[in-house]
Amino acid sequence: MSGCGASFCTNLLTSQTPGHILAQTNNSTEIVCPVKKEHTGVYWYRWNQGGQHFEFLAFSSPLGKATYGTNISQEKFSIRGTGSHHSYSLHISRLHGSDNGTYYCCITQSSQLILGTGTQLGVVDVLPLPPTSTLAPLSKKPTQQCKPKSKAVKKGACTPLVWVPLAAGALLLLLSLFPTVRRVYRKHRTQAQPRIGVGRWGTRN
Repeated sequence: MSGCGASFCTNLLTSQTPGHILAQTNNSTEIVCPVKKEHTGVYWYRWNQGGQHFEFLAFSSPLGKATYGTNISQEKFSIRGTGSHHSYSLHISRLHGSDNGTYYCCITQSSQLILGTGTQLGVVDVLPLPPTSTLAPLSKKPTQQCKPKSKAVKKGACTPLVWVPLAAGALLLLLSLFPTVRRVYRKHRTQAQPRIGVGRWGTRN
C-alpha cells in the first residue's frame, strides 16, 4: 500500500459524495472528495471485502500529476480536479462486478491525515425498477341529472291561464246584476215609506 496508509487516515473525516452508488454494467460513475487549498495530495483506496484490506488505486498531487497502484488501469480509473482545486473526483469507467466495494479518499492537510466518509459502489446487470405508488381508486359520486320541467299543469293549480278568464267572467256577472239589484233596492225603498192620506175624521194619518 502506497502513500497515506489507510489505517492512519482516521484522525478526521471529510465528506464524500455520493454515499451510495448503484450503477449498471459497462456504464461509468464518479466519486467527489472535497479538499482545501493547503492540501498536499489526494489518495484513493478501495476496501476489499473479501481480502479485508485497503487497495491503493491512485494518488494525485496538487500539480495534477497522478500515480497509480499496481495493476490499476489508467483507462479505467482517472482523477479529475476542479479549476480551483477545492475538490477531486475519481472517475470509474466500464464498470464490472469486480468493481463492487467501498471507495475512500485520503487527504494530507496541515500535517493531518483525513479519511473520507466512503462511497459504497454496487454494479448490477439490470437496474431495479423504481417503486410505483398505488393510488386509491376515486369513489364515484352519484351524478344528479337535471330533469326538464314538466309542461303539464298540475290539477287544481291556479295558473294565469285559468284565473284571468274567471276574474273577467265574475266582473261581467256583477255588472249584469247591478241594474237588477238597483231596481229591487228602489222597489223595497218605495214600499217601506209610510202613506200620507185623509182619515175618517178628516185628519191626515
